[in-house]
Amino acid sequence: MNIIELLTPAYEAAWLPWAVQYFFLIGIAATAGLLAGWLAFGSPGSDRARLLPATVVVLLVTGIAAPVSLLADLHQPGRFWHFYAYPTPWSWMSIGAFLLPVYVTLVMLFSASWWLRKLSWMRAIGVLMILSALTILTYTGGEMMVVRSRPLWATPFLPVNLALTGALGTLGAVLLVARWLPGGLKGFPIGLLRRLAQLVSLALAAAALAWALLGVLGHSPSFTEAMKLFTEFGAWKLALIGSLIVGLAVMALIWRPLGSHPSNAYGLVVALALLGAAWVFRWIVFMAVQTVPKFGAGLYLQSLPWGSDGVLGMVGVFGLVAALIAIVSTALYHFPPRVTLAAA
Repeated sequence: MNIIELLTPAYEAAWLPWAVQYFFLIGIAATAGLLAGWLAFGSPGSDRARLLPATVVVLLVTGIAAPVSLLADLHQPGRFWHFYAYPTPWSWMSIGAFLLPVYVTLVMLFSASWWLRKLSWMRAIGVLMILSALTILTYTGGEMMVVRSRPLWATPFLPVNLALTGALGTLGAVLLVARWLPGGLKGFPIGLLRRLAQLVSLALAAAALAWALLGVLGHSPSFTEAMKLFTEFGAWKLALIGSLIVGLAVMALIWRPLGSHPSNAYGLVVALALLGAAWVFRWIVFMAVQTVPKFGAGLYLQSLPWGSDGVLGMVGVFGLVAALIAIVSTALYHFPPRVTLAAA
């Protein structure tokens, strides 16, 4: 019997776990901007108006935390400065360095106008914020889609799926954060949030079917690469099966009625499931795809460090998010908006 030994090299990941945290938070921040801008046009007392406070908190927290995680991923402050000192318009990262501060500024202005209850200001800024959020979703998806050496990334379906899973994460975060705000979940428009989650889940299913159909017709190299991985590597086959099971479970949670009291354990499970689905999708896209060999026979060997570049850094980012939520929710308790929502 002949024994064939495969030697698989160990390569350091180009995208560290910090990138997963950044794309997770910026995906929520951008889609929360789209949601908040739309909710701003709801009439006072409507479901849209009642969903806005928790959405603004999620928007503000992730709008602050996402750039922090990006700076951590860049490691060196000089590298950040080079984006402005030596701009490269053909680079999505360079473009993003100019788009991101604009969006963060609009997030701050929108949040301030909401706290001051200046309806006309909030709506005007909300329109600009929606346009800016679309640029953020385009840039974050574009900087991955242009990597032609990774067929799984080089597809227009990647930015779409990043945006849609980010929207799921936003809805989960809104449902989770709302319970810690003044008034809690009393009067929370769970029906509206559920309908939005259902629309996003249907859009995700449609995107997956379109990707598979184009792949079967031979027009999607990323689908061909995925099928090759599922066939040749048991780990990817298990990942596919696991993803399908988790996806169906999340769909079942979304489509099952949450009841009139979303503060119960089931509502918490739904919130965490939506957030978890958005995060896991990014982990697979970033970290797992980097183990796929560009050449050779086996998967690249990579390990998750325990230090600031790995587990400790990820925990630190989530700690920052928890601290910001605590600060903002406490501020709303002690300094609630005192002006009735009306046109300025």
